Amino acid sequence: MPFDAAGRQEKRARVAVAVSGGVDSLCALLLLRRAGYDVLALHGLFLPEQSASRPDGAADPLPGLEAACRTLDIPLHTVDLRAVFQREVIDPFARAYAEGRTPNPCALCNRAVKFGALLDAALALGADKLATGHYARLLPPCRRDADALPVLAAARDSVKDQSYFLSLVPAARLQRALFPLADQDKAQSVALVAGAGLRVPLPRESQDICFVPDDEVAYRPFLAAQWRAQGMEPPGAGPVLLAERPEDGAGETREIGRHQGLWRYTEGQRKGLGIAHSEALYVLRKDRVANALIVGPRSLLGMAACVTGPANILVPPEDWPEQVWARLRHRQRAAPARARLDARDRLHITLAAPQFPSAPGQVAALYDADGRVLAGGVVERLE
Repeated sequence: MPFDAAGRQEKRARVAVAVSGGVDSLCALLLLRRAGYDVLALHGLFLPEQSASRPDGAADPLPGLEAACRTLDIPLHTVDLRAVFQREVIDPFARAYAEGRTPNPCALCNRAVKFGALLDAALALGADKLATGHYARLLPPCRRDADALPVLAAARDSVKDQSYFLSLVPAARLQRALFPLADQDKAQSVALVAGAGLRVPLPRESQDICFVPDDEVAYRPFLAAQWRAQGMEPPGAGPVLLAERPEDGAGETREIGRHQGLWRYTEGQRKGLGIAHSEALYVLRKDRVANALIVGPRSLLGMAACVTGPANILVPPEDWPEQVWARLRHRQRAAPARARLDARDRLHITLAAPQFPSAPGQVAALYDADGRVLAGGVVERLE
């Protein structure tokens, strides 16, 4: 069971396991306990009101976690990270939507909270490592230098792989990470936990955004409340423009309707536009300066390149292959591309062939052919 990049199990290490109440983190806890590690469980309070009424409708997982830890004879610690989560995840999420972007809060949470504040809490408790239920791997570095560090890589199970969401975590922080589920699939995790007789406090598969009500009707009031708390007023209604010429995905346009706020839409969206037309229309781009939504037929949809903000470099650029693989949305396959860093460490990614568009605010992660994550950054603009 190779928990570190070299295949050593380091059983003398003290490991804190981040437990949310889901089956994956319970499986990580179980595997490490059985492997002989000195284990403690660490549950972070993230949600603004973590109580019996959670945004996803699930019960408070703490009683179930306490029961599971008693069964495994493992101490359970809780740490209140609600203020950090609000500042580092929810506030930027709300601001991004107000600016007409499509944020990726899970990537921000992994960087600032799980492998930020939660890792700090684990170290303060005397742990050497923080293990999570992420499906990801740490592989030997590309170079053989003595100082080279293990590198984040895609999990063996491509369906559950979460390396994309971890691509913003700094390399120094990843060296404190363990990913016990690296080489197994979800079915194996479920079977192991069930076979151990452990009850899963949160049996539902976690939703994409844990802190937003799992209800479209409640989603908008949630954002509105966040904006009010930050003293923000998002842009309101504006024109919907139909692109009538293929040049740059916009070309000459004419107004065919009104939108009720750019934050309600994302690039590539087809459903929910509320516009009758002779053919299906897609969101091609959002003109934030003019507060205009540009739509057009599928034939105009696509992106050839993008630019990110300052990148999180996990492999030195001199070790990057000439062709990299770019993953621009969670559920998109990585596509062949070329990439370079500019003087401000922004990634300029050029795709070998046009792809379904990403969106400003989403993560762009670069991989090599072996699945190592070379770098990750937040998309600033599409080209």
